[in-house]
Amino acid sequence: MGATSVLKARPAPPSAPAGRTVSKRRTGRAPTGPGRRRQRAGMLMVAPALLHASLWIGLPVVASVVLAFTKYDVLTAPQFVGLDNFRDMLGDAVFRKSIVNTVVYTLFTVPFGMMLGLLVALALHTGLKARGIFRTAVFIPQVTATVAIALVWLWIYNPGNGLLNTLLSFLGIQGPAWLSSTSWAMPSVILVGIWQGIGMKMLIYLAALQSLPKELYEAASVDGASKVRQFFSITLPLLKPATFFVLITSMISAFQSFDQIYILTDGGPANSTTMMTFEIYKSAFREFRIGYASAQSLVLFVLLMGFTLVNRRIMGGTRGHN
Repeated sequence: MGATSVLKARPAPPSAPAGRTVSKRRTGRAPTGPGRRRQRAGMLMVAPALLHASLWIGLPVVASVVLAFTKYDVLTAPQFVGLDNFRDMLGDAVFRKSIVNTVVYTLFTVPFGMMLGLLVALALHTGLKARGIFRTAVFIPQVTATVAIALVWLWIYNPGNGLLNTLLSFLGIQGPAWLSSTSWAMPSVILVGIWQGIGMKMLIYLAALQSLPKELYEAASVDGASKVRQFFSITLPLLKPATFFVLITSMISAFQSFDQIYILTDGGPANSTTMMTFEIYKSAFREFRIGYASAQSLVLFVLLMGFTLVNRRIMGGTRGHN
């Protein structure tokens, strides 16, 4: 055999398994060139919003937490009192009543509002004629000033010549004094809260319904699944992220209800409709107990955070089923 040069080929690097991609080694270096310019441009565009949030949200929140441990009446300098404001809350029967009323209001307005919002969204998701007009009509209360809505309902609930008692009189029923009765005031306020919140819930559910894949419903129809079975097996599981979002935003809105209470009942009769936000308003702007009102606000924040975490645990997070 002639003398020949044998070229030894280097062994090829092992190929990545099928379905996997070889990830590049991260160098940890800052972006350079166009990447750095894009980063700077993004920071400049976000800066106004960050500045606004820091000045008008961040600073007031920090100030509220600090003032919660002080005695402050606007006219004199704050005095550190430690946990005295929270001890006063434990002995404040009206504030404890407001917590109970707020929880009751939330337990009724949120689930019933969500059910009605979903039903309306399902009805408007079909090929209903003039559904655009119906969507607008349902959503209008959401964008209408709460004070204007409360004034309309104040006339509806008028015991003398209000619309509700007038309709009941045609049926031979003597309507009660809706907003002056300790038995009917809270249900009346709850009804207003449910009615006003349907529009936003409907809009969110409608957007979620329009994004659901139609192929799943076509496959279910081929398999012989009824509409009811499709709703419980396909629609509800896929609406889980939207349901979680609606639940959290509805709870926050319910806990912060103030305008309709202020106009309809002013917290009465006999504190039967007073809410936590209304008590915070009274402490701060009627009694000028800014430190005590800040402590009440901190309790409200803790309750909202606790309910949010519990709901997240119950619903298993925000991820839907694929």
